[in-house]
Amino acid sequence: MEPIKSSELIINPDGSVFHLHLRPEHLADTVILVGDPGRVELVASFFDEVEMTISNREFVTKTGTYKGKRFSVLSTGIGTDNIDIVVNELDALVNIDLETRIPKKEHKSLTLVRIGTSGSLQGNIPVDSFLLSKKSIGFDGMLNFYAGRDDVSDLEFEKAFKEAMNWDAKLASPYFVSSSEKVIKQLDGDDMIQGITISANGFYGPQGRVLRLKTLDMDLNDKIEAFEYKGQKITNYEMESSAIAGLAALLGHEAATVCAIIANRVNKDASKDYKPVVKKLIQTVLDRLSK
Repeated sequence: MEPIKSSELIINPDGSVFHLHLRPEHLADTVILVGDPGRVELVASFFDEVEMTISNREFVTKTGTYKGKRFSVLSTGIGTDNIDIVVNELDALVNIDLETRIPKKEHKSLTLVRIGTSGSLQGNIPVDSFLLSKKSIGFDGMLNFYAGRDDVSDLEFEKAFKEAMNWDAKLASPYFVSSSEKVIKQLDGDDMIQGITISANGFYGPQGRVLRLKTLDMDLNDKIEAFEYKGQKITNYEMESSAIAGLAALLGHEAATVCAIIANRVNKDASKDYKPVVKKLIQTVLDRLSK
């Protein structure tokens, strides 16, 4: 097998991967992904001990232990473009020999769990609730650049959605990817609402927010709220889960996203103080993953 060229896999002089600045020994098998670099400190505050902290740009990583289990927590920044960097470099850390640049014969699977915040698209999903994404929909088009995209996507669901939305050809084709059943079972409980999550490639127009610019389809959110496929309704917007689910599925990792609902787009209300809710969600996720 030919080594991967240095232009394709950039390794820093200290042997770390290009953007994350991590070496293989820095990474735990279970990785918590958060958008905000400041939230890394919050997650790590629950750790019994922190063994290392590494920071580069928006990518901040802390690795430590919680109830005897080793975890890494890593900030991705906002958007699926950053997720493309993060998941590919995490995979490289465990499945490519960084010295020879040759993929390892034995595949290693990571557990990746995004803890985030989100806005509900259904009136019956209240603010300050926890939503576990059993499936994610990518409005970003990122996964469409990878071979095998159709193999990990729910193509019937995708077709039904595009027809119901009268999806404009100027927009990226959405992809529909399921989360890891294993991780869903680990995280699920009476305090979790299972749903279908859209990852938008922006916060304003792509999520139907109108300030001074109208959107291409001013009725899109109303159509999404009403849409149903085999008894399933789309529940919420955020900005990263689809790329995590899609790349993890292609690369052989176990991944899921769970969010605190901090706004309801239908009822037009928002959490009065979502920070305690996020803190409770973090501890809940760590407790369930540590078992």
